[in-house]
Amino acid sequence: MMINLFDDNAWQSLRPLSFTRPVADLRVGILTIAEKWQKHLAAKCGFVTEPYLSVKYPPLIGADLYINGSICPDEALLEAITALQVGEALERNEVLIAYKINAGEVYYPEIHKQLHTKVYRGTFVRIVVPEDIFRCNDVELRRDFDLLTKGRTSVQLSGTNTFLGDDIFVEAGAEAECSTFNSLKGPIYIGENSQVWEGCHIRGSFALCNNSQIKMGAKIYGQTTIGPFSRVGGEINNAVIWGYSSKGHEGYLGNAVMGQWCNIGADSNNSNLKNNYAPVKLWDYELESFRETGLQFCGLIMADHGKCGINTMFNTGTVAGVSANVFGDGFPRNFIPDFAWGGASGFDVYNLQKMFETADKVYERRNMEFDQTEKDILSAIFEMTSKYRPF
Repeated sequence: MMINLFDDNAWQSLRPLSFTRPVADLRVGILTIAEKWQKHLAAKCGFVTEPYLSVKYPPLIGADLYINGSICPDEALLEAITALQVGEALERNEVLIAYKINAGEVYYPEIHKQLHTKVYRGTFVRIVVPEDIFRCNDVELRRDFDLLTKGRTSVQLSGTNTFLGDDIFVEAGAEAECSTFNSLKGPIYIGENSQVWEGCHIRGSFALCNNSQIKMGAKIYGQTTIGPFSRVGGEINNAVIWGYSSKGHEGYLGNAVMGQWCNIGADSNNSNLKNNYAPVKLWDYELESFRETGLQFCGLIMADHGKCGINTMFNTGTVAGVSANVFGDGFPRNFIPDFAWGGASGFDVYNLQKMFETADKVYERRNMEFDQTEKDILSAIFEMTSKYRPF
């Protein structure tokens, strides 16, 4: 089966996290949304997204099934989608969920309006704004855990560890010593070739994806995902780190999202609760102002390539854009524009070529190439976000 996952208006409202990817490439739970659909449908996935992203995320030619990339699969939804016939579309409350056309038929954005619409009566998880990622992470982590572990046998960890509950699954090559795993409140997934160093305390629901490490003495609370090829330490609660990122030292990260290729300096913290306990506002790129989230707990949203120096303090509900580089004392503003360089005392533009030089070194450390495709994507983002940089 070949499917294409298409972006709708959620791509706009998920910025800055979606600047560097289609919505379906967002990680929530253990897997990205695209990986969920691939596994459930045993399908190859393409993407229908912004033109500047399409070189890296192309559509599949010949796909006949198109699915909304902001929607996470569940059993009832899968049944309704797989029952679609050619010429039918599935919608709920004016949200286009999926549609089916003839294989090879030319796609265009309004094609679904020519199809027969079926109304879906069920509910589903849809990722529309950045805070949805940590807010929905527990539900999706549990679903992904069941999907990945059904009918399989876990590898056993060392007897030096302490286990509270037995809802834990360990992939081949994973290691852990002298740590505590509490799965009484939610499942724990330990990915392939990952490591939990001595003295860590972990509560479910929790996922540590492949080739990642948790450093000594870390305290990890539930509803948290650490993506692949990442390294973390300190205290983390209800946070999602997508991959290839580091929060390797002491400091608190909570009710937060970190993109790829990010780095949090030692002893840095984010606040996730206002002193007056009021609902948190987040910067909204569509509104070009702050939006009420309705959440009492909301910390840091950091897009790809974001970085901060040691002892950085992030206010409750801070949005840091693509390649924002933050340092210095004091609290920086609650919206740190894409390609901003500085801190509480003020910002300058992070020169694109200097950013490329840093990214090249970061990729090289992972034995990966920072190629022209990546440069072109970041160049496009640099241009389209210039209006948010009043400096």
